[in-house]
Amino acid sequence: MIAASKTASPIVPADAARLLRWATYASVITASVLIAGKLAAALLTGSVSVLASLVDSMMDVAASVINLWAVHYSLQPPDRDHRFGHGKAEPLAGLAQAAFVAGSAVFLILHAVDRLLHPQPLNDTLIGVGVLVFAIMATGVLLMFQRHVIRLTQSTAISADAMHYATDLLTNAATLMALGLAMLGWPMMDPLFAIGIAVYILYSSGNIAYNSIQLLMDHELPAEVHAQIKEIARAHSQVRGVHELRTRRSGQTYFIQLHLMLDDALPLVVAHRVGDEVEAAIKEHFPNADVLIHQDPSSEPPPQPLPS
Repeated sequence: MIAASKTASPIVPADAARLLRWATYASVITASVLIAGKLAAALLTGSVSVLASLVDSMMDVAASVINLWAVHYSLQPPDRDHRFGHGKAEPLAGLAQAAFVAGSAVFLILHAVDRLLHPQPLNDTLIGVGVLVFAIMATGVLLMFQRHVIRLTQSTAISADAMHYATDLLTNAATLMALGLAMLGWPMMDPLFAIGIAVYILYSSGNIAYNSIQLLMDHELPAEVHAQIKEIARAHSQVRGVHELRTRRSGQTYFIQLHLMLDDALPLVVAHRVGDEVEAAIKEHFPNADVLIHQDPSSEPPPQPLPS
């Protein structure tokens, strides 16, 4: 039989689904409130850095709406046309978000360069400061909740969304500094800060795109997950070895395939039971796993490992 492991079990799928939905709702609501405040501040102050922050929040809303759809779709159970489920909607949403973020960065750079070439005075900067302080507080609360959800679900879509809002937090802080410097007699810092924000946004969009592509390319699960799966399988008293372990992730589902090495003379019915017990033990630690096991005779040498 299999010995108990000290590793804590991940969150069960039903709880993960509930957390993911709440995270998307919170994201859309927060971004919508921030857009209203920043739109008023941008119109009153004429600040290009406030406009940059506004555009960033507008992209956040678009990305969050995409996330809302993607998370809802990815949580749908497998059907006749999608036997492996709909989990890849999450990294597809991540790619869409990367495109939104990159587009907003290009717009901001063009607008900031135009403001450098054609300077304009700022007005009502105190209103802009107040709106940005509120935006920083609201974004900080949302980020704490998103980090909690990511820690429990490892959601690609929520991770991409959180990256947006981490960028938004830095954007708001930088914009606040730009307004402060403008009030002190440094108005040219406003478009310069906007360009700096845009460059950081481009960098963030590259990270989002890379992580999404890795999931769409069926990147292996982390090495520590591989080690844990092997430890669970080898803990069974009749398992002589484990090889050909392959893993990938689609949404909230882990797909795990492995070969078990068993005694040559083991009856088929016993080998089948061993496989079922190992599968159950893996699913106990990874409730969201889809496990496929193949049994091999221990006298047959395992194939050479693939190059890293």
